[in-house]
Amino acid sequence: MAPKVLISDKLSAAAVQIFKDRGIEVDFQPDLGKDKDKLAEVIGQYDGLAIRSATKVTPKILENAPNLKVIGRAGIGVDNIDKEAASKQGVIVMNTPFGNMITTAEHAIAMMFAVARQIPEASTSTHAGKWEKSKFMGVELTGKTLGVIGAGNIGGIVCDRARGLKMKVAAYDPYLSQEKADQMGVEKVELDELLTRADFITLHVPLTDQTRNILSRENLAKTKKGVRIINCARGGLVDEQALADMLKEGHVAGAAFDVFAEEPATDNPLFGLPNVVCTPHLGAATTEAQENVALQVAEQMANYLLTGAVENALNMPSVSAEEAKVMGPWIKLSDHLGSFIGQMTDEPIKAINILYDGSVSEMNLAALNCSVVAGIMKRVNPDVNMVSAPLIAQERGIRISTTNQAQSGAFEGYIKVTVVTDKRERSIAGTVFSDGKPRFIQIKGINIDAEIGRHMLYTTNEDVPGIIGTLGQTMGQNGVNIANFTLGRSKAKGEAIALLYVDDVVPADVIGALEDTGMFQQVKPLQFDVA
Repeated sequence: MAPKVLISDKLSAAAVQIFKDRGIEVDFQPDLGKDKDKLAEVIGQYDGLAIRSATKVTPKILENAPNLKVIGRAGIGVDNIDKEAASKQGVIVMNTPFGNMITTAEHAIAMMFAVARQIPEASTSTHAGKWEKSKFMGVELTGKTLGVIGAGNIGGIVCDRARGLKMKVAAYDPYLSQEKADQMGVEKVELDELLTRADFITLHVPLTDQTRNILSRENLAKTKKGVRIINCARGGLVDEQALADMLKEGHVAGAAFDVFAEEPATDNPLFGLPNVVCTPHLGAATTEAQENVALQVAEQMANYLLTGAVENALNMPSVSAEEAKVMGPWIKLSDHLGSFIGQMTDEPIKAINILYDGSVSEMNLAALNCSVVAGIMKRVNPDVNMVSAPLIAQERGIRISTTNQAQSGAFEGYIKVTVVTDKRERSIAGTVFSDGKPRFIQIKGINIDAEIGRHMLYTTNEDVPGIIGTLGQTMGQNGVNIANFTLGRSKAKGEAIALLYVDDVVPADVIGALEDTGMFQQVKPLQFDVA
């Protein structure tokens, strides 16, 4: 059955066509996002939801969306999506961070010119029939120092454009390496130094707990007298009331804002002040950018729904289409390893340790980690997936650690998962054979070679004669057909295990019959998703 996507905001016809061309059923209702009750009523039938900024994805919407797998935001900001609620429900949240980079950067540069030369006020005055040439004395950008807070994708473009304008560029970004700064031709500085030196300050960071009010009243007081401040990133990065006060006092010479703490902004401390340029969140408002992000979100959502590729996800690691092809069997193996341990472990888990050996250690380990944890967490919640599992583990205080190492044995690559509880440690390892099929290769340190089936039975016992006969006879007498039978032992007459792949669920009375023989320390039926 083809996936079904709802588009509840305005997206280009070309984006709609991308879904159709990929064989995805698409329902284009561009005004539905404004009616939250109607959206909640119909969302349950869709696998994907494509939106812009008008649609608000609230917990109520998500509660009514049991089939929803992915939300795609055509644009960067996801303030209109409850990301935590989506993660708990296992819904991937994607955005399109690259489709409007140039447009947003150009808007910041345009706003900088506008406030430097007081263009909006001069235009209004001239339209009114005045000729106030001496009133609007501006400043040049050439030779001035631009302080860029956030030198990522958009901030990096702003740096490049500013250098083309012969400005000196000082950048503050905790993630900017000195090598990258040298390549960009900018000076890497700390925030306090930027504040005291910059003639213009432009912000290009997301709104997080760390960046909220990064230009607080205290930090604004550190700025150079006559500074001009541009914000085309996110509302909430600047204390707007403090900035308004400093504009009135003359410490700040001007400001240009495209974003505000509360939007739509119908009232704001900055409104009506001289040499303050305000635009209604136009950073991405060009025909090119709107088309780009629409096409990008359609491609990303289609790729995920059809191939499992995850691009620009905000709540799980990205997996490219190329990676998905190679990693598919390893992701499935990771899930099986986690599922085995999850089904075997009844007591609370304190820690999960994952070892990657050989070729798999060079893959996208973040995605594989999510798959392992999802397999384990299914014991707690059958509906858990790679998105929600890490959050559930975090809520339970489970520590997750990983180790990767070069090939250490006969297998080109393998994964070993160990869980720690108050009572014990339990481990299992597996690999993927050349045919693409996952296999269990070690349980409790005992080497095996077990094909993984939907229905399995795991037993532990002392290595004594009669185990194989007892298992085979009991299964046969009760009509349970064995597809594959794997044995392993630590040493002669030591601890031994058996793993049976059977055609159907092993009935409870058969489990009881095996336990009643007294030959087994443990008899555990297992279920695996091998679809």
